[in-house]
Parts: sequence; C-alpha cells; structure tokens
Amino acid sequence: MPLLRTYIFRLVILSVTFLVLATYTFRERLLSITVASIRVLSSRDQDIIGTGYAKYQGNRTFPNTVAYLGIPYAEPPLGDRRFRAPVPLDTGRIARSSRSTVVDATKYPDSCIQGTTGGGDAGGAGSEDCLKVNIYAPVGAKRGSNLPVLVYIHGGANWPFDHWIQQSPNVVIVSVYYRLSSFGFLATPAFRDPAHGDLNAGFLDQIEALRWVKRYIAAFGGDPTKVTINGESAGGSSVGLHLVAEEGEVLFRAAIVQSLYRTPLPSPEEQESLFQFYARTAGCHAGSVSSTMACLRNASVSALAHAQDAAMYSSSCLKNISISSGYKVFHPVVDGKIITDFPTKSILNDKFARIPLIVGTVTDSSAPGNRATTNETLSGGTDLSAALKRFFPSLSDDGIAAIERRTLMGESFALHSNVWTYRYNQPNPTSPGSEVRHAAENWMMFRGTNTGRNGTTTYTPMSPIATAFAEELIAYWLSFVRSGNPNTYRLTRSPTWSRYAKGNRMRMVLQQNPGQILSRSGSVLEEGEEETGRCALVGRLAVEMEN
Repeated sequence: MPLLRTYIFRLVILSVTFLVLATYTFRERLLSITVASIRVLSSRDQDIIGTGYAKYQGNRTFPNTVAYLGIPYAEPPLGDRRFRAPVPLDTGRIARSSRSTVVDATKYPDSCIQGTTGGGDAGGAGSEDCLKVNIYAPVGAKRGSNLPVLVYIHGGANWPFDHWIQQSPNVVIVSVYYRLSSFGFLATPAFRDPAHGDLNAGFLDQIEALRWVKRYIAAFGGDPTKVTINGESAGGSSVGLHLVAEEGEVLFRAAIVQSLYRTPLPSPEEQESLFQFYARTAGCHAGSVSSTMACLRNASVSALAHAQDAAMYSSSCLKNISISSGYKVFHPVVDGKIITDFPTKSILNDKFARIPLIVGTVTDSSAPGNRATTNETLSGGTDLSAALKRFFPSLSDDGIAAIERRTLMGESFALHSNVWTYRYNQPNPTSPGSEVRHAAENWMMFRGTNTGRNGTTTYTPMSPIATAFAEELIAYWLSFVRSGNPNTYRLTRSPTWSRYAKGNRMRMVLQQNPGQILSRSGSVLEEGEEETGRCALVGRLAVEMEN
C-alpha cells in the first residue's frame, strides 16, 4: 500500500510538471507569435504615409525600401475628359472615398493604353484611368527628411526602382504614368479651341505629375526643391521638351536625357490628315468637329486602339482620306503655348532651362531595328535613308545624306550649364548580335528586363559582372540626383567623370569590365570631338526635321 501511494504521488508530480512545462512552452510560442505579429504590424504602420487628404499603405519590398504604388495625381481622363488636358486631382473626392481608412498602395496600377510598336503587335492594352505615380522611398522617410527626388518619365514601360533605393536609401524616386499614342497626342487645328480638346494632353499629364510632386512629395520624405527629371527614348524626348517648354513655374532643378530620340514635332495642321484617318477608322463619320469629338469620346477603347494601329500600318487611302503629311504616329506638336518652337531652335536661341544635365546615347544608336519611340520602330530593315524619311517626312534628300554621314546624338548644353555626356557601350546580352542597340541600358539598370508587347516586361538573370556594372550606373545617376554631379557619390572603383566643356570634349564610355573583374570598372573617358559637327548639323536641319 505505501508503494502504491508513492507511485501515485510521483505520477501526480510528473503530470503537474508536464502541464507546467507545456503551459510554459505554449506561452513562449504564443509570446513569440505575438511579438512577430507586433513587428509586422509595426512595420506596416511605419509604411503608412499621410498626404493630408489620404493615408497610403506602402509595400516593404526590401528591408530598407518602401514602394507606394498607383497614387493618383490627376482626375481620371474618362468620358468628356478624353483628349483633354488633365484635371488636377480632387483631393476632397479622394478624402471622401477613403472615409479616413488607409488606402492600399501595394499593387502596381494598370499602365496607360499602349499603341502598337510597329512590330506586328496590336495596341490597346491598359487602362484610361492611369494618371498615377509609383513612389519608392527609404524606410522611415517622412515629412522633414528632405531627400532629393528623381522623377522618371518612361519610354514605353514603367520600370521598378526598388533596387535603386535599396542600393542608395537617400533619395525618393517617382515613376510617372501618362497618356500615350492617340489618347495622349491626338492633334487637329480644332484643338486650339479648348471646347473641342487639348493639344499635347500626354505631355500636359507629365507637367501635372510634376506639379503634384511639388505639392505632395514632402509627405513621402522628398524635397520638392530638389527634383531631377530623367527619361529614356520617348521619355528622353519628353525630358528634352521639358527643358524648352513654357511650364509657368520651376518644377525641376536638373535633368538626365538617355538616348533622346529626335522625335519630329509637326504642326496641328500637318496632323490633320492623320486625325481624319483616325476618326473615320474609329467609325466617327460626323461632319462637324463637335460631332466628331462627341463620337470619339463615346467610342470604345477597342475601336480607338484599332484606329491608331491602322494609321501605323496603312499606306493607302481609307474612304478617300489619306495620311498625306506622311506622319502616321501621334507625336507631340508645336502648340504655340507650352511648346512654342522646335526644341533645337529654342536651344540655338538660348531658350532653355540652364540646369545641370547628363545626356548620352548608345554606341549603335542608328543600328537597324532600333526602336525609335514608344509607338514606332524607326527602321525595320537596313535602309537608313528610307527609315529617316519615314520618321522625318519633311526631311530633304540632302538632309538625309548629311545624317547618313553623321549619326545623331543627344544635344549638349555645355556652353551654359554643367553637363556630363556619355556613350553607353554594353550590349544587352539577351539581344542578337554584338551591337549596342537602343534601350540596351534598360536591361542593365532595371534588373535584366526587356520590354515586350503593350508595355509588358520579361526578366532574365544577371551575371555577377553585370550586377556590378549596374551598381556603377545607378551610383552615377543617383549621385547626380543628390548633388548635381555624378562623381560626388560614385562607387570608389568608378572613374571620375569629366565635365563636358568647349575646351574639354570628354565623355564617359559606360561599359562593364571586359576581364570580368568585379572590383574594377570597365568605364573609360574618350574624346568627343565629333560632337561639334553633330550639333552643328542638327542645328542646320532643325526646321527640316521639325525638331
């Protein structure tokens, strides 16, 4: 009996001990789960930004980086607002719709409706409700951080900038969505009367985005007085236009122009036959301008996408309406208000923003197959002369012959501003051949991405040497954003980039180390004496090229 009592006592003690230990373990597990949840909630709370009219929940994409995606900067250009200048954002409407709750800004918005690239793909993907920005900021950036700001104007697709912030968490980056093709650049002389529409609506979108940045970027930690604008290809052309446009206020302090494609700026009169072709193809046969525009504003996106693509591919008449001017693409035009003259003429007349500038292009900028703009391929074969005539219908045979003797390059403002020029000399490893083609730098700067149809992108892995070179490029770019000089915060392995000047025509050749040595830069300086001849040639042909 005593043995039985002893056994029962020990069993009770063991049971109690087990329960205590189990309770302690459960409590510890529960405590760890609770702490982790608090940390997640804390980080999410930290990644909420209040603009004064709404609170936006960002997405923690790197431990030191937050992306705020799809933030509207203007009213949706829908219904009667189609083909008109953007309407400033109704912040009261945003406040009422959010009802004081936090707005989810963790997903990428739809892109603006794309036009065909001329490569056989059909345009039309995207949304009209697209006047939005993506904002990338360091974790903890807030009002009072006063970080310099990069505003990027794309040339066909919106790239992610998370890894730029991850590398250099001391800037804020804004990527702008703006209307493209006919939705952004439909033109007719009738649009000189705002009752019918507005010229250069897509360019006006960019200006409105810059105004929104000026008003609200401080909430995300940015300094609205320290804005640099940057663009490549069609985006580079847009940056070039901002340098000479009459925008009424100071919206940026520096600019980076990558592979500026010298997009011609026809007059609204020269775009009239394209407008008529577009309206007829969309099924808008009405006689008066008011009736035609009412029809176009009620037309489906599908009908308008078909019409803008048909203009690109058609070489014949449609119902007695031919594109007689030769312009089959919806370009910015000289509107006499914002864009008052051809950009080259404005530059020659010293009418441009005298600000620090980085400008350059790829080595084989005129190689066959290079992409010209968001909506057009400059050359689909090997005949540069025919390609130039298609892209610049007003260019004479003598002008074409001159250009064939000298390739084009981005314009330099070195007589009045601090300017750094470059030649990008690294092929896209996923492209055929060894040529350094148009947009090759995008693959390197945006994590191995290639633009697909309708603004889509595909990613391919980057080698360690490519990643090292990409870090050099990003460091140069963001050093310029931070200080107005690409050298101030460059990587230690990168060479000093000499400023371009009349007596020192040096440019940087940007390329990765040919020996695959990660610790050494492959970039070198070279003489750019041919710049004088190129700039003089472009100046002489400014009127012919309508640029």
